[in-house]
Amino acid sequence: MLESMLYILTNFPLLLKGVVIAIEITVASILLGMVLGILVAFLKIYGSKPMKKVVSVYEWIFRGIPQLVLLFIVYFGLPEIGLNFGPFISVVIGLGLCSSAYQAQIYRGAILSIGSEQMEAGLSLGMSKFKTLFYIILPQAVRLSLPGFTNEFTIVLKDSPLAYAVGIAEILKYGRDLIVTSFRPFEIYLACAIIYFVLFQGFYYLFRFIASRYEVPGFLITEQ
Repeated sequence: MLESMLYILTNFPLLLKGVVIAIEITVASILLGMVLGILVAFLKIYGSKPMKKVVSVYEWIFRGIPQLVLLFIVYFGLPEIGLNFGPFISVVIGLGLCSSAYQAQIYRGAILSIGSEQMEAGLSLGMSKFKTLFYIILPQAVRLSLPGFTNEFTIVLKDSPLAYAVGIAEILKYGRDLIVTSFRPFEIYLACAIIYFVLFQGFYYLFRFIASRYEVPGFLITEQ
């Protein structure tokens, strides 16, 4: 047991090289998902009937396709029609599209919880619908969505090892390289699990702290 612990500690620095890549993938994917998710949420609430049907199909598709399959479609499939993305961008697109479908539900719920009277108040002050959405509704919706966003961020973080499937050197890829030379899978996978667990808990409590600091007065943010 002591030997295994020493081996893990010896190889921790190499595994930690993949932490930066894992965080970069997570942040880039979640930001792409946020932009698309907010857009889908607004269109689902305020769009025309045909547009609402389009975004409903969008959500249905990207909630139903496994992320690994979507990643392979982007990385291996799209080059067949002339769209070539590198491994990193392919992973970000794959995880971001899947995340956007779930984030859209989070933001839609936050927007609907604000109430239509604030939209009416903005319009009565002479603001356009777009300005009312951007300056009044959106800031509150983002703050109200922080608990759900926290869960989604940690989910994307735990999905980041899928990058290994296209050869990106993140935590799991470094771990596999060590296993090939050492033939000690238990210790290496345990070390990878510890790193992901620490990252998960760190970001989880960070976003919980942010959510508590920026909660909207008059709204109760419940733990999710």
